[in-house]
Order: sequence, then structure tokens, then C-alpha cells
Amino acid sequence: MLILGARDVRRALDDREQEVLAAVRDAYVRHARGDSAVPHSVFLRFPDDERNRIIGLPAYLGGEQPVAGMKWISSFPGNLALGLERASAALILNSMRTGHPEALIEASLVSARRTAASAALAAAALAGDRPDTGAGLIGCGVINFEVLRFLRVVLPDLDTVTLYDRDRARAEEFAGRCAREQPGLKTAVVDRPEDALAAHPLVALATTAGTPHLDTAPCRPGTLVLHVSLRDLTVESVLSAVNVVDDPDHVCRAATSLHLAEQRTGDREFITDTIGGLLSAGGPHRRDPRRTTVFSPFGLGILDLAVADLVRRRAEAEALGTRLTDFLPGGAP
Repeated sequence: MLILGARDVRRALDDREQEVLAAVRDAYVRHARGDSAVPHSVFLRFPDDERNRIIGLPAYLGGEQPVAGMKWISSFPGNLALGLERASAALILNSMRTGHPEALIEASLVSARRTAASAALAAAALAGDRPDTGAGLIGCGVINFEVLRFLRVVLPDLDTVTLYDRDRARAEEFAGRCAREQPGLKTAVVDRPEDALAAHPLVALATTAGTPHLDTAPCRPGTLVLHVSLRDLTVESVLSAVNVVDDPDHVCRAATSLHLAEQRTGDREFITDTIGGLLSAGGPHRRDPRRTTVFSPFGLGILDLAVADLVRRRAEAEALGTRLTDFLPGGAP
């Protein structure tokens, strides 16, 4: 059993954005072709506790070296007030020959970067009439910082961000981190989410909202909204948009904005396409210049597997982590 802690994972992933993007893209394309298995995620919730949850994402991803495993990720928003990260995660990779667990990986960074790569691939595939030079970021936490990192890889002209968070201090801290780690990037902090929605024709939503709270009316015509946190947009905003998802069966559940839209209409006709379908067809695909386009990725477990397998391969090449030979009964095969 190979055990990789947070420091090992960061060393394996830092400065490898292109490899992460390629791994996530390949996973989406394979999923569109049916070369995957993605059971529904399992949500563990607690009595008298509506905020906290732990989610299990089992998956299988095919290819020349198929991989199977499961991510177990918690979301405890109250951690932020304690100075801790909201999310923590562990991921197990299993042998496709024996079924034995082969690697235990600290997966919070895996999860953040696969999410960010997913959003960036959508931004690159769903191009506007002109290159995107700015983005509005609503929710100034770990996820949107990673989204910004990957957006700047796929959108080289992006040099300005407008930031909003319910906690202005978090937005200011985010801007300071941008100044340190994203040289040349211009930042502005605003006091209303509507101002961030209207500032640029590219917006990323990464909040801890549990119910819809945003309307896309302030957005410019032709705006692409990367609806990463899935529960921000009103049903009316979803139904008026061009909707691209990762998987309709997954995204239309667990009280996401799209699930609520399906409950309202009784069907999924409001979903236009999947990101795997778009990537398989090639592109870019011009977004509607008159309407808002919304990309809503549920976050498929195959993305975690793809990035975790990249981490494992880099760790083996660089002799990272700790290897236990007596983890299983009888020792390692």
C-alpha cells in the first residue's frame, strides 16, 4: 500500500496543470464514449445538521491502464471560522487485477484541481466572440483560487478578476494571494454579487450555498457561468440559459439548481449538451451571444481517479510517500 500525504500530492501536482487538464479531458471523453462506470455518489448527512456532510464517490475509468477506486470527501463549512479548510478528502485506488487497495491518497488538492480543470476545460471549449480577458469570481476560497489558476492556463489573455465573497476580508485576502502568486493579474473586490456577475462575460461560482440565491439577470449577454457549486442559481436562471453539464443523471439530484429545475418542468429538456460530448466533437463551440451559458459539473468520480492516478505515477517515479508492505493480510502481493 502506497500512502501519499498532502505534501507528496502537492509535489506531484505543482506546475503540472497541462497534465491535469489532459487527464480530466481524457476522463470526460471516455465517459462520453461509455468507457467508465460512475455509480451515484453517496451522501452521508447527520441528524439535526443541515450544513455538514461526507460524500463517497466510487468510480471506474477505462483506458490502456484502467483504474478504480473511491473518494471520501467531507464538507464542514464551519471549519472556516476555525481557520481550517472547509473540505478534506481521502482517496483509495484499487488494483484492477486483485481488487486490493493499492494507494491511499490525501485528496483535497486532487479534488480542488480536478474541479478547477473541469471548469477551465469548459471555459476553453465554450468560447465567446472575443477572447476572455477577465473573470468574476463569487466565493473566495480554495476552489476558486484553483479555478483561476487553471483559467489562466487555458485563457492566456485573462488578466483581470473581480472578486466577491460574503466575507469581504476573505475576498481581500484572496486578492492579496493573487498579488503574490499571480504576477500581473489585476484584482478588484466588490460588495455585491451582482457587480461580480456583471463585470465580465466569464463568471465562476464556488460557494457553500445550499439553496439558490443568485439570478443571472445582471450578466452580460453571452456570459459563461461556471456553476461549480451547483446550488447558487435560481430555477428561472437555469431555465433561461443554455445548459451544459457533465452528466445529466448525476447533476439532476441532491437538490442542485438543475434538480430543482427538473422538478419544476418535469423533464430535462433545458439541458443542451454534455462537456464530454463537446470535447469529443472538437471545438471550440461558440456560446450563444444573446443568452447566458451555464456549465454545471456535478463532479464525477472518474475525474478524481484520473488525477489521483497521475499523482500515483508521479509519486512512483519520484519515490514519494510511504509504502506499507504489511497493510493487507499476508503482506503485499
